[in-house]
Amino acid sequence: MTTSGRKSLFLSPAFLSVTIGVPFCVFKYLFGLLAIRQGEISLHPELCLFGWVVVVWAGVDLVLNLVRSVVTSLGRRTTIQFCLIAQTGLLFNRPTLFLALDTLLSFGIICFVLWSGWIARLKPHESYLWYAATTVNLISLAVVNLWTEYHRNSDTQGDAAS
Repeated sequence: MTTSGRKSLFLSPAFLSVTIGVPFCVFKYLFGLLAIRQGEISLHPELCLFGWVVVVWAGVDLVLNLVRSVVTSLGRRTTIQFCLIAQTGLLFNRPTLFLALDTLLSFGIICFVLWSGWIARLKPHESYLWYAATTVNLISLAVVNLWTEYHRNSDTQGDAAS
């Protein structure tokens, strides 16, 4: 990726996969585990099944993120998307729209886990995984925004000086 001809690590599929995609996979995975546990506690097998579907979804998304990251890092083009929902979006020629839907669902999962109180049910090592995913995700989002805005302003100022 480039911004005015400059290569950007911060906009590369590898960076975006590791700092946004993988943390989203962690949130989905932990949400699935929490749903399984809650289903077992409350004797609701449908909640357990739902949890397993979410765990599998997280696993598929993780594989897609890692494959896309490796393939693009090798300089190859790919139709592999960051997640299953965006991959499905290819069928409608709208992978970016479907990626935005996945992002909305991921943020919804985060909010649900926080507001439902399920966050307190994470085991200590799972909490640290949640904290790490949150930290990487939020800091990288800020870095990408700073990078983009810096270069947007640099490009505009460079054009004005010409």
